[in-house]
Amino acid sequence: MNLQSKQHHSSLDLLGFIAILFIAFMLKGLIIPLLFAIILSVLLYPIVSFLEKKFRFNRILSALVSIITLTILIMSVVSIVGIKMEEIASKRNEYYTSAKEKIIPLINKAEKSTGIQSEEIIQTENMKMGKVVKDNFSDITGFIMASGSLLSNLVLVPLYMFFFLLYRKFFISFIYSICSKRCSKEETKGILTKLYEVQQNYLIGLLTVMLIVGCLNSIGLLLLGIDYPFFFGFLCALLLLIPYIGIIIGSLLPAIVALATKDSAWYAVGVIGIFGFIQFIEGNFITPHITGSKVSINAFVSILSIIAFSMLWGTSGMILALPITASLKVIFDHSTQFHAIGFLLGQPTDEFLKSKARRRLKIWKEIRKRKQT
Repeated sequence: MNLQSKQHHSSLDLLGFIAILFIAFMLKGLIIPLLFAIILSVLLYPIVSFLEKKFRFNRILSALVSIITLTILIMSVVSIVGIKMEEIASKRNEYYTSAKEKIIPLINKAEKSTGIQSEEIIQTENMKMGKVVKDNFSDITGFIMASGSLLSNLVLVPLYMFFFLLYRKFFISFIYSICSKRCSKEETKGILTKLYEVQQNYLIGLLTVMLIVGCLNSIGLLLLGIDYPFFFGFLCALLLLIPYIGIIIGSLLPAIVALATKDSAWYAVGVIGIFGFIQFIEGNFITPHITGSKVSINAFVSILSIIAFSMLWGTSGMILALPITASLKVIFDHSTQFHAIGFLLGQPTDEFLKSKARRRLKIWKEIRKRKQT
C-alpha cells in the first residue's frame, strides 16, 4: 500500500510538471512580460529604495522615476542600434560587390578541386548568391536588432514593474501567507532574500561582463582596423543577453564588413577568431569571477536550460533561462523533496572532478610525508 501511494504521488508530480509546461507554453504572452518585469524590478529596487530613503520620495514617485529612467536608457540604446544598422544597410550594395571580388577566387579554387562550375554556384536559379545576400541583409540586421530588444511589450512590462515596486510589501505578505503551513516566516524570508541576491548578482554581473566584453571586442576590432569598432564591439556584448549564441550572431556583421572592406579574407577570419577567444575568456574566467558562487549553475545545466526554454518561449526563453534556472535551484535547495535536483543543478565540487589516479597520488604523497616525519 505504501509503494502504491508513492507511485501515485510520483504520477501526480509528473502530471503536475506536464500541466505547468502546458500552461507556460499556452500563456507565454502573459508570463514572459511578467517575468521580465519581475527581473527588471529586482534590478531597479536599490534605486527605488535609495530615492525613498535619501530624497524622501513616496513609493509612487520613486517607482515612476526609476522606470522612466530605465525606459529612456533602453530606448536610447535601441535608437542608436537602429541608426547605425540603417547606416550599415545603406552600404550593402558596396559591401556585396567588394565581398564578391574576394569570394570568387575562393570559388575558382573550389571549382578546380571539385569540378563544380563557378557559374553554377553564383548564378543558378536555385542559389543566386548576390540576390540572397542583398535581399536578406536587412532581414539579418533586423533579426539582430530584434534579438537585442526583446524586453517584451513596451507598455505592459513598465506597467507590471510599477505595480511590483508599488505593492512589493503586499506581495511579500501574500507569499508569507501561502508558505506559512510549510515553513516558518524566517525560512520563507531566507528563501526570498536568497532569490533576490541571486537575481541581483546575475543582473549586475551581466551588466559588468557586458561592459568588459564590449571593451575587449572594440579593442580587438580597432587593432584589425575594422569599421565601426565600438558599435560592433558593444553590440556583440549586448547580445550576451542570449547566452552562448548571442556572441556568434554578433560576430557575423563585423566579419562581413571586414570581408567587404579589407584586402584579405583573413581579416574576417581574424574577427571571428578574436570574438571566439573573448567568448572563451568570458565564459571561463570573467563571468565565473564576477558572478561568483551565488549563481552556481553548472555549464551543462546552463546549456540544457537555454535549449529547453528556447523550445518553450523562443528567443525570450533563451534570455530568461539562466535567471529562472538559478531561482529554481534556490527553491530546490530549500526543499526536502527536490533537494537532489538542486544538487544536480549546482556546480560540482573538486572531489567530483578529480581523477582516481590524482587521488591516489595525493594519498601516496601524504603517506610519504608521514614516513619522513
